[in-house]
Amino acid sequence: MTCAHDDSFSFNQKTQFTVPEIGSGVGLLDQQNEKFIGEKVYREVHRQMPILNNPWLEDQLFSTFSQILSQTQLSKPVGLVVINDNQINAFAVPGGLFALNTGLITSARTMDEVVGVMSHEIAHVTQRHYSRSQEAFKGQGLLALAGILVGALVATQSDSNAGAAVMLGSQAALIDKQLSYSRNQEREADRIGMQYMYAAGYNPEGMADFFEVMNRATARVSYLPDFWFTHPLTTERMSEARLRARQLPKVRQKLDQTDFEILKQYTAVLSNQRTEQQLKNMAARNTLPSQIALAAYYLNSGEYNSAQNALNAAKQHNTPHNLLTLIQTDIYLAQNKIDLALSEIQSIAKVTPENRALNFKLAEVFIRKNMQAEAQATVQRFIRKNPIDSNAWLLMQQSANADKANPLRTVNVLRYRAEVQYWSGLEDNAIKSLLHAQRLSKDNLAMSDTIKKRLTEMQKERQYKL
Repeated sequence: MTCAHDDSFSFNQKTQFTVPEIGSGVGLLDQQNEKFIGEKVYREVHRQMPILNNPWLEDQLFSTFSQILSQTQLSKPVGLVVINDNQINAFAVPGGLFALNTGLITSARTMDEVVGVMSHEIAHVTQRHYSRSQEAFKGQGLLALAGILVGALVATQSDSNAGAAVMLGSQAALIDKQLSYSRNQEREADRIGMQYMYAAGYNPEGMADFFEVMNRATARVSYLPDFWFTHPLTTERMSEARLRARQLPKVRQKLDQTDFEILKQYTAVLSNQRTEQQLKNMAARNTLPSQIALAAYYLNSGEYNSAQNALNAAKQHNTPHNLLTLIQTDIYLAQNKIDLALSEIQSIAKVTPENRALNFKLAEVFIRKNMQAEAQATVQRFIRKNPIDSNAWLLMQQSANADKANPLRTVNVLRYRAEVQYWSGLEDNAIKSLLHAQRLSKDNLAMSDTIKKRLTEMQKERQYKL
């Protein structure tokens, strides 16, 4: 991944932007409450939407999201969610939660186009467009708005006609016009979003380019639901975005195109948007992205010999890439070659301790090797940084279950399972798991107190409904 502005231009030295400061107003929340809203929506989206759990993909996108967010005054982000849906769609909510559909990634031609959508949606949040356009809520605040957002997302999943629609931002999908953005707000999100992406080092032409992608896509759709018109993509907006982008100094592409094609084709495989024949035709061109995608396809299909052959072809490019290591480790694990899996993943994970995808895979190998202390130590480093990571909690649950000599095995399985359930939106089930763990740990005061504290937190947060 390459990360650079054009050397002849320094953003801070030569170009200054002004982003409006949005102060107090109806429905505005302090940072702590916004974090609560973000986490509540995070759980609800996990409960109701088809989430694509893939640490490598999540980390690639979250890194980009964080770069954009660093240009704003928003607090630490709650997280990023990838929704397994082929519609072009993305949304951001107060509290720093961002979600995007796989269809957005696979429809884009460059990472700059994806960033254009991300930046636009983040600008809606920084400019408080939720609060500034919600007279119908009469001060109910962002919790009510977040509930409508989730409901609208689910509606687009279940409505076969809506499923054909192309949207920019699920905030647009707030049905029955309970929340609609004015044209001025849309233009403001375009303008400020472009400032964010440019300041983060991305090419602002990407926003204008993707508007054109969307415009062509809508021309092929026979039915557009009402919520499309609450987030209108007008000719005027497209022209303004293009003109504004051309007024800025040129920026080199931040992500190498080969890296983006790997991201795009890998996403297409994970979301079942490519057939075997399509992938074989692409791989015949002898490109690294297509061969990685074909290897991932065969791995997911359980055809491990074919996956190894495709991976061997990808390795012939002599281009180091973490997906090569991850796929190879998964092939070895599937073939029960645990020692080879450990040899493949351990050294690279150890020298990149901050890499979540590699270290989660190492923890998975440790679990298979019955090295439970090592597995849990590896995962706990990430939980301390991000306690809402359900992938991490699932690894902890699996390790605890395999730790048969531990007298607290069942208690640990239950409390780690509770975290998986909670951050997957199954709040009631999580509380039941903790209650069961609490009963079993009554003779261990330290453990009982730990469980009681977490149980109280969950019960309090469950009271708030979207």
